Amino acid sequence: MKYHYYPGCSLEGTAMEYDASTRAVMKAMSVELMELEDWTCCGASAADTVSYLLSIVLPARNLALAEATKDKADLLVPCSACYLNLRRVEDHIKRDEHLKEKVNTVLNEDGLGYHGGIKVRHLLDVLASDVGHAMVNDHVARELKGLRVAPYYGCQALRPYADFDDAEQPRSMEPLIEALGAEVYPWPMGAKCCGAGLMTTKKEVAMDAVTAILAHARGADCIVTVCPMCQMNLESFQKKACQMSGEALEISILYLPQLMGLAFGLPQGALKLDKNMAFTDSLREKLQSLPATSTGREKAAA
Repeated sequence: MKYHYYPGCSLEGTAMEYDASTRAVMKAMSVELMELEDWTCCGASAADTVSYLLSIVLPARNLALAEATKDKADLLVPCSACYLNLRRVEDHIKRDEHLKEKVNTVLNEDGLGYHGGIKVRHLLDVLASDVGHAMVNDHVARELKGLRVAPYYGCQALRPYADFDDAEQPRSMEPLIEALGAEVYPWPMGAKCCGAGLMTTKKEVAMDAVTAILAHARGADCIVTVCPMCQMNLESFQKKACQMSGEALEISILYLPQLMGLAFGLPQGALKLDKNMAFTDSLREKLQSLPATSTGREKAAA
């Protein structure tokens, strides 16, 4: 398996552990990631407030870069916000017959052109649909038995484009978690919003969202995410949520590939677990107590 890879800005800064763990687990499973050369910001949420055309041109430029390579492959995107921006290019151009011409007028200045030949895929989609739980299980070196994991999808991976899962009742993470030997923690918050950028504009609203999510996760050992914004909100504001609620809501927040890497037996340095702001001592102790197990391939060989 081979994919074009768009890390995006967050994965080079505040979410570098997401990038490192994604690359590490994909390499462990012999999945090749071809990072786009000269990729640029997708526009995040800021571009749309400045110019609608700019908000389409910025992600379209990265798609044009992928089209210009000799490798015909899907574009894998771990960041949910980047995924949404890249994914909507095709949708908006299909709905506006003049938009493609406007976009290419800008891109031509850079010697590029958008033609719509690249499929945009979220990391979770690739893991669930292409890699699959069986291959994941084959690479498990230490089953995460006894670990209760709350899968958190957030908004942008599935809304408005529910390409690979149900937007209201997502389940795509569950077989992957179970393949690692862990238990899926049943809860109703997997598709609820974390407050996203409201944390800077209407903090009280975002804090209510974060507090509710953390409160519902009591009983789980960790929450697993696939979105840098969700990760940041759930990690950074735990202390404030505890103060607001008067309850102990501390819990580890991991990216899905970090959890996979732990089960694969990858070094914690390769997963950059030291970058996580919410990694509790109780989870560390539980992980340290887990025995090594035979991988699926070793079992098959035996």
